[in-house]
Amino acid sequence: MQRQYLQAIKSRILEPRKFIQVILGPRQVGKTTLITQALHEVDIPYLFATADNIEGDSTVWLKTLWSKARIECRKHNAEAGFLLVIDETQKIANWSEVVKREWDMDTFNGVNIKLVILGSSSLLIQKGLTESLAGRFEVIPIPHWSFAEMNEAFGWTADQYIWFGGYPGPAELVGDENRWKQYISTTMIETSISKDVLMLSRIDKPALLRRLFEIGCRYSAQIVSLSKIQGELNEKGNLTTLSNYLNLLDSARLIGGLEKFSSDMIRQRASKPKFQVYNNALVSAQIPMTLVQAQADANLWGRLVESAIGSHLQACADKGRYRLYYWNDGCREVDFVLQRGTATIGIEVKSGKANHVSGMKGFEERYHPEAIYLVGADGIPIEEFFRLDPVELF
Repeated sequence: MQRQYLQAIKSRILEPRKFIQVILGPRQVGKTTLITQALHEVDIPYLFATADNIEGDSTVWLKTLWSKARIECRKHNAEAGFLLVIDETQKIANWSEVVKREWDMDTFNGVNIKLVILGSSSLLIQKGLTESLAGRFEVIPIPHWSFAEMNEAFGWTADQYIWFGGYPGPAELVGDENRWKQYISTTMIETSISKDVLMLSRIDKPALLRRLFEIGCRYSAQIVSLSKIQGELNEKGNLTTLSNYLNLLDSARLIGGLEKFSSDMIRQRASKPKFQVYNNALVSAQIPMTLVQAQADANLWGRLVESAIGSHLQACADKGRYRLYYWNDGCREVDFVLQRGTATIGIEVKSGKANHVSGMKGFEERYHPEAIYLVGADGIPIEEFFRLDPVELF
C-alpha cells in the first residue's frame, strides 16, 4: 500500500495541473518518509521545512519561507516548477489564510510554485482546507500500515499484527514487550494527544479526554453508550462534551465511534457508538499481558481480532470510498456494515467456532445486502482477509 501512495505522490508532483497536495495521516505511519522518497525520485527542485519547532510568530515564519521558495524558483527556472513542502502544517496559526494569500498571488503572477503540506491532525487541516482553500487542494490520506506491509517488512504473523498493530517505528522492539508498550504509550499515545489534540483544540477537561481515550480503547469493538462511559468516568458533565472529545480523538486517528447502520438517518445519528481504535497497538499497549497470555484468553482474543478487522476496514475506507457501520437488533448483531454508493455488505467476525450467526440472517432479511461474509471460523481466514482490499467484496 505504501508503494501505491508513493506513486500517487510522485505523479501528482509532476502533473502540470496546479493543486495543493495534502498528505494527511496519523503520526508515525511514514508521511515524511514517503515525501522524502518521492523528492529523491523526481527531477524537480524543492524546499522542505517543518513547522514542528517554530519559535516566534509562525505566520511570519510561513511568509518568510514562501519568499525563500520564490527566490529559489526564479534561480532554478525549472519548467516543471518548484516544490515547497511543509511538514506539521497544523502547527502554524492561521496557516490556511496565509497559504491562500500567497498561493493566489503566485497564481496571478505566474509563479510556478507547487505546494505539498503534511499534517497529522485531520480536524485542523480539513477545517483550514474547507474554510479558505476550497477548490485549490487534493488530499492523499495515509493510513496505518497494513498486515501485508508489516508481514513483508518484519515477517509478522497475523497474530502478531492483531496484537502489535500497524506502527512500523517500534516494530523492532516487540521482542521486549515492556519496552514496546512504553514506546507506544509515550511516543505514540501521549504525543498524539498532547500535540494533535490538547495543544491545537480548546479542551476544558484534558483529564476527561485522556480517560475517555483509555476507556474507549478498553471497549474497542464493543457497543457502549456514552452515558455508561460517563458513569465509569464519574463525570457529571454533559454528554455533548464526551461526544465532542470522541470526535477530536477520531480526528487524530486514535479512536472513533462507529454509527449503527439504519435506513433512518435520525436513528443512525442517535445510536450508541461502537468504539473502534485505528490501530490495535493502542489497545494492547494498555493491557498488562503478553501476546501469549492474551491468546490464552478466548474472550479477550476474540475482541482483539474483531478490533483488528475493524482497524483494517477503517484504514481502507478513504481509498475505497465506503462508509463503515455496525448493525444490531436486540441480541442480533453484524459486526461491520460497509456501504459504497447504494451497495451494502455485512461482515461478521468469529475467532472461534461460528455458533451464533443469527445476526447475519436478520440483517439479510431486513436490508437485502449484496453479500454477507463470515471472517474466521469456517469463513474467510483472518490472514487472508487482512490481505484483501475490502472494495473487492462488493
